[in-house]
Formats: sequence, structure tokens, C-alpha cells
Amino acid sequence: MTRPMLDGLRILAVSQFGAGPFGTQLLADLGAEVIKIEDPAVGGDVSRQVGPYAADGDSLYFQSFNRGKKSITLDLKHPDGRAVLHDLVRVSHAVYNNLRGDLPATLGLTYAALCDVNPAIVCCSLSGFGATGPRAVEPAFDYLIQGYAGWMSITGEPDAPPGKCGVSVVDFAGGYASMAALLAGLWDAQRTGAGRDIDISLLDTAVSMLSYFAIWALNRDWQAARVEDSGHQSLVPAQNFPTRDGWIVVFCNKEKFWQALVDALELPDVAGDPRFASFSARLAHKDALLPLLKARFAQRTTADWLARLRGRVPCAPVNTIAQALEDEQVRARGMIVEVEHPDFGVLREVASPVRSAGTVTSPAPAPRLGQHTEEILRELLRYAPARIAALRASGVLGPLIARERLKEGGAQR
Repeated sequence: MTRPMLDGLRILAVSQFGAGPFGTQLLADLGAEVIKIEDPAVGGDVSRQVGPYAADGDSLYFQSFNRGKKSITLDLKHPDGRAVLHDLVRVSHAVYNNLRGDLPATLGLTYAALCDVNPAIVCCSLSGFGATGPRAVEPAFDYLIQGYAGWMSITGEPDAPPGKCGVSVVDFAGGYASMAALLAGLWDAQRTGAGRDIDISLLDTAVSMLSYFAIWALNRDWQAARVEDSGHQSLVPAQNFPTRDGWIVVFCNKEKFWQALVDALELPDVAGDPRFASFSARLAHKDALLPLLKARFAQRTTADWLARLRGRVPCAPVNTIAQALEDEQVRARGMIVEVEHPDFGVLREVASPVRSAGTVTSPAPAPRLGQHTEEILRELLRYAPARIAALRASGVLGPLIARERLKEGGAQR
């Protein structure tokens, strides 16, 4: 059996909700040991309570971001909790958090706070606005950042209110950015023996993704606008078209695709019209062109048009979520994995997008709150039973009554 690519890498994660847990789950799917440190005073990661499918400190939402991880309950504000954290840092490679910009320093999760404990530790922080700037102390979420970064202003129909992307793209992009940055920091620490702080913000990530929109706006007199039918800002045709029974997406970003499209649509007059002979001409005369294309697309079903266009013109159906998850390419790529959960039964989840030998293909479910506390203290940190008992008594591992109830629930599972 091929060894997972990140086997032997240990990451301490103080994170909740979507962005941070998404990034660290990608690392767990590649074989890293991700130890999720959860605050027992608030019931751990708040996403354990996120509906609509939530019960008994667990939810399908939580499962979607935390599979394959371990959970330890630890009060980082307590001196004894901070001592346990330092012991964990000594035997780990990275500390990851997605707390508000000023909280990592407050909780002692920065390189300055931990470098004497482990000089090679890499401390990655993913926050809404970053550790500096006038909004560093403010919390932020995907919805807010889509507004701040200008995304909503260009999403939706021209005469409709501004809209958000249907999925939490900023959260997920932030997770990917933090994952890449963390691995780069770990590579440098391996070479030099010195760790570092890594500061990633959701706003920075979203602004960086403005990409060519930004360079046009910053350097030329260009204004972004919402385009009808999810159309491209400068390419025509590149948008959704209604068919007889649904929608199809067409993207003609090369002249050969335009020629193939009008051929497949059997529109020789359009093909020969000088108003539509180039990219710039089609953009200038889009109000004349698009009604002709829409009328033709409306005459056949989406399946009919896909059969005519695939392999010739970039195109796709506008699938529902259920249809997307059943797509033959998605299934052929193994993008649905099954995870055995003690309460929910067999959960079907989306897999890691990484395809390489050693990717974890049979992940464990997301952990119960504090499920691995005893194991980590006893086996990883080699704490004596008396010290573990003292930590329990101090409340640093959470209320004793709650922990006994957790143990009883674990026995029933």
C-alpha cells in the first residue's frame, strides 16, 4: 500500500465553521494527522450545531469539513491548557487557526509565542481581514467578503439586486490558499529549521481573485457590470442559453469554437454576417446576435444540443446539485466517497480533488467532541494517569459531568 503523501505530518488546528476546517481537511485527506483543538466551554466547533441535520453535538455540516481528524478538548485561556498546548507544539509541525485577526496572539498561537517551544513550528492564521489593518479585530464571513471584494456587484442579472455565489467560494478559496501557504512554510522550515507566521485573509484572497478584472479596472477606464444570462464581460457568446427544457452553457473563447457553434446551430446567415466576424464585432453587436442564438437554442432540448456540440464547442448543462453529483465524469473520477459514521450510518461525501498515489480513500468520520483527548494525552504526550486526572479536575478539558456523558455516549456507539 502506498504511503500517504503527508504521512507523519502533525498539525494542530484551532478552527471552526468552513474556511479553516475545509483547508485542514484537504491536508487530512493527504495523510496528515490533524488534531482539532476545541473549546469545551462552548461545546467545541460551533458547526457541530449547524442544521438542518444536527443532533447530539454533531451535524452533517460538521462532517463535511472535519473527516479524518482527531478532537481534543482544551481551554487555551487556562494556564494548564496553555501548558498542554506547548507540549503538543513540541511534537507537531504546524499550528493552524482561523480566528479573528487579533485572537491568535491573545491565545498564544503565533510564532513569537511558540518559537521557544519549537523553533521550527509554522503558525498559519486564516482570518477575515488579516492580522493588520483597520478591520483586523472584526469578524468576517464568506457572505460579507463577497460584498467587500466587489463580487456581489457583478453577480446576478443586470436589473436584479446584487447577488452572492451559490456556494461559499471565498471560504473554500481561503482554505486552499492557506493550505498552499502552510505547505510552503513547512518546506522552508524543513530546509532552515526555522518556522514562521503565515497571515492569510479571506478579503486578500477574494481581492486576489479579481485578477484580470482588477488589472482592467486599475489601469484602464473599465467598469465591471452584471451581464444578462451569466454572460462573460467581454466574450460573446459565452453565457447561459435557455433550451426547450432547461439551460445550456456555451463558451466560445476561440474563433474556431464560434465557427463550430454556428455550424452546429445551422445558421449560415449568422456565420457569414460581417457584424459577427470577430470577437470585437460580436461584442459590439451582441444585442443583434444573442436573440438569434437564443431563438435557435430554444428549439431543442438540452440533451439534443449537448449531443451536437460536445467535442466541438465548449458547453455544459446547467445541472442541479443532484445531477452534478450523478454526473458520469464525477463518478468516473471517484469524487464520491463513503464514510462509516457510528450514528448517521454510511455517509456519502465529496472526495478530495487531489488524485495521486497515497490519497486517503477510506477516511474516518469527523470526530466526536473530545473523542481523542485521552488518547492524545496518554499516548502522544505520555502523561501519567494522575496528571490527566488533575487536568480533568481543573476543568481545562471541560466540565467533568459533560465528559462522563460523552464517555457513556461513546460506549453506546
